[in-house]
Amino acid sequence: MKRFTDRLFGGIRMTWPRVLLFAAAAAVLTAVFLLVPVFEGTSFERMGVTFEAWIFFAVVIMANCEKPLESACKTFVFFLLSQPLIYLLQVPFSPVGWSLFGYYRYWFLWTLATFPMALVGWYIKRKNWLSLLILAPVLFILTNDYVGGFRDAVKHFPRMLVMALFCLGQVLVYLLAFTENRLQKLLGFLVPLAAVIVLLLVRPQIQLNATQFLPDSPSLTENAVVLAGDEGLAEISIASTGPDSMIRVHTEKYGETSFTIRDGETEYRYILVVYEDDGGHPQIRIRTAE
Repeated sequence: MKRFTDRLFGGIRMTWPRVLLFAAAAAVLTAVFLLVPVFEGTSFERMGVTFEAWIFFAVVIMANCEKPLESACKTFVFFLLSQPLIYLLQVPFSPVGWSLFGYYRYWFLWTLATFPMALVGWYIKRKNWLSLLILAPVLFILTNDYVGGFRDAVKHFPRMLVMALFCLGQVLVYLLAFTENRLQKLLGFLVPLAAVIVLLLVRPQIQLNATQFLPDSPSLTENAVVLAGDEGLAEISIASTGPDSMIRVHTEKYGETSFTIRDGETEYRYILVVYEDDGGHPQIRIRTAE
């Protein structure tokens, strides 16, 4: 394994042609994962949405550069070429056409950030406590991803299992390649894991704000008010009245609760269900109470 990591993170001659070819190949692969329907909702589609694969690409480039400035320049150009190319390859197949580039702003800002990040990131090659400190944010991101991925896989097997294994593998490989003793490796693994577990315990299950039509489409008036049965589960309010009456729901938990809408002398009784769909996304369902 040590021979493999030494080769991957330091044994590749990262020339400019290879950087450009690497960027083009990464862009084509990402576009395929985003465009081909079979990859929708899988770990592979995340390559076009989240950071885990791009962290790996950046570390490979940085670790195979001779100097910090070279690392910064080549990592920056890699992202400067690959990210817009992903959008360009999708344009012919997208219903919004060139408007798809409106989403590129997010990735462009991160592309700008890669220059200083790779300038500092090159020093992970020193394989000391500074290396571990520089790696700390990356280890936290990857740990958060693999913990979340394994939780998804348990609930909706095998969804996100590949992503979870990939992120866990990155954590282990980086600690093997860029730390020099067992204490550093142990801290590099356990500290991010402990931080993620604490966050899972203290942060809300979900953050869901949604509007929903009511069953049987009642036409509410401006006098309508919501009487919630369990205010601890969700905050429910009137979003709109008239023929297209809707309610607004804000919740941070999964569960079920009853609520009543009183409109003058009329009352409407409902059950609100907050659940997770097969894709792992929070959803709400409203049905008439019996």
